[in-house]
Amino acid sequence: MSPSSTIKTSDSKTSSETVAKASRRRSSFLSGRKGAERRFVFGMVSPMVLYMVVFSVLPIIWAIALAFFDYSARRTGGPILGLGGENPFVGFENFQKMTDFSAEKPLEVRQFHLSLRTTLLFAFLVVPLNLAITLPLASLIESVHQRMRPLFRNLFFLPVLTSAVGVAIMWGFILSPQRGLLNALISKVVGETTIIAWTSDPSLTVLGIPVSLFAVIVAYLWQDLGYNLIIFIAALQGVPQSVKEAALIDGAKPWQLFRHVTIPLLKPTIMLASVLTMISAFQVFDLFQVMTNGGPNDQTRALSIDIYENAFRFQRMGWAAAVSVVLFLIVLVLSLVQSKLLRSDWEY
Repeated sequence: MSPSSTIKTSDSKTSSETVAKASRRRSSFLSGRKGAERRFVFGMVSPMVLYMVVFSVLPIIWAIALAFFDYSARRTGGPILGLGGENPFVGFENFQKMTDFSAEKPLEVRQFHLSLRTTLLFAFLVVPLNLAITLPLASLIESVHQRMRPLFRNLFFLPVLTSAVGVAIMWGFILSPQRGLLNALISKVVGETTIIAWTSDPSLTVLGIPVSLFAVIVAYLWQDLGYNLIIFIAALQGVPQSVKEAALIDGAKPWQLFRHVTIPLLKPTIMLASVLTMISAFQVFDLFQVMTNGGPNDQTRALSIDIYENAFRFQRMGWAAAVSVVLFLIVLVLSLVQSKLLRSDWEY
């Protein structure tokens, strides 16, 4: 036998042994009790992973890609997903236009600046108001008789289960100028017919903030309070009773107990609630769309409205994708800042 044939025979034996070992490892990995557990976990997790990839990861990648193109679905693009051709690559041009603060800036840039200001104002008003209401309210609910607590929890959580469109229609009826319940109540109090266009009069402002924006804030708080309320109730139930008793023995009054004991112990929960509320506030679309449609005079034009109109009304999908990327980065940065500021080095 020649040396070359010997080498070939040894190589084939080595490769067959490698394949056999790999096959045995795979069979041992999926066989037995551990293998059954692995198959079960894979079967349960894979649909969710597939769902996240198809409906979350891929849309995010597609939006980031579109942000670098002047893309419109009405135009015929290149062979790869319609990119190129009449939908040209523009690089960072969309993001550069956002930094244009000159008097001659395009309409979409002016609307973006206005939408960014409105969204930031909405979020930074909603978060502290939400926490300022839900945390004391959760403490009050936990202080009532044990039999009454489930009733209050359910009452305050029910709006969370309500459709945002339904909430917007309800509050639109309450704030209606002619047939609104709020104007009817004011008319009864003052003794004469009062007509106030709460959501459509651009001249109505409080401290420079449009009343129409306050109307959306009230509707959002009414619907969203129950979510943080349940979170805080669960956190309050986890506060050690021994800590409360020790503070009361030392002479702490109920307000001092809440301020100096309860709130510091709830710092991780406050961080969680503030981050979740901030993310939710930046994503509000239904309330703005149904209650005000961005009006009056674009006073309630949020970034979500701006993205929707640019993408589907004006077919500026490249610009809308760039705005959505900016919105994503803002939410990410604010969430990281909140986590840093409210982080606690200890747990109870």
